[in-house]
Amino acid sequence: MEIRTRGLVQSLFGGEYQSAFKGRGMAFSEVRAYSYGDDIRQIDWNVTARTGEPFVKIFEEEREQTLMICLDVSGSSIFGSGNQSRLELAGEVSALLAYSAISNGDKVGLLLFGDQILKLIPPKKGKTHILRLIRELIVARPTTQGTDLAGALRYMNRVLKRRAIVTLLSDFEAPDFEKELRITHQRHDLVALRIEDPMEIELPDLGLIPVRDPENGESAWIDSSSRRVRHAFKQRQEEKRAFIEQLFRRSSIDHVKLSTNRPWIQPLSQFFLQRSARY
Repeated sequence: MEIRTRGLVQSLFGGEYQSAFKGRGMAFSEVRAYSYGDDIRQIDWNVTARTGEPFVKIFEEEREQTLMICLDVSGSSIFGSGNQSRLELAGEVSALLAYSAISNGDKVGLLLFGDQILKLIPPKKGKTHILRLIRELIVARPTTQGTDLAGALRYMNRVLKRRAIVTLLSDFEAPDFEKELRITHQRHDLVALRIEDPMEIELPDLGLIPVRDPENGESAWIDSSSRRVRHAFKQRQEEKRAFIEQLFRRSSIDHVKLSTNRPWIQPLSQFFLQRSARY
């Protein structure tokens, strides 16, 4: 995972990440002699009084930022009908984001959650730190069934004292998280990465099949050969997807859809480019 993500950052995502997540603050850099047309509000009166000549303060964009990766490792994250599960896909994307941030001189932290907080790694810099994050992403496994997305966001907002970039990777199959999502968006630069699987969108015709909900453990038999059953399943799933997308749009939250059966590099790169154009 380290070799793959490091190569992607060096060849593609490093510059895109920097362009997409620019520093928002301004930090004092130096002073220089006043020139005609300079803003008098930037005059450094201490230096001016000491030298007898007017000097102004020079500010530059604060580059260092903090990236907090919030990863849903609830029971449903282990599902995958293709070559990888949602959790494996989310782990790869998280590793790439972490390497991009570290390469850009930013701090990176990791929050793993299900129906409770499973692990918090505070934001830091450095190669040793990034290797620890990748190790945690590789070994991450669900230890709980449900998803308390609202609780995870409340916890993260208490932990992060300063504004940060927050990437939230989940299937967003959770109850009553809209309020906390909007609060997080107000306090931080929030990006939602929704991990989907095609079999959760459209049920294949496989006859009578057993199914189990990994979130609550309930089991049932479904007659997938029934066109009515397949249509009802698809309609319900599309309504849920539409609700979540409308929530993101109403709250003006940046979001990206990723699927376990399609390469994720292109949609993520396209998102970076679109975001860079806005800023």
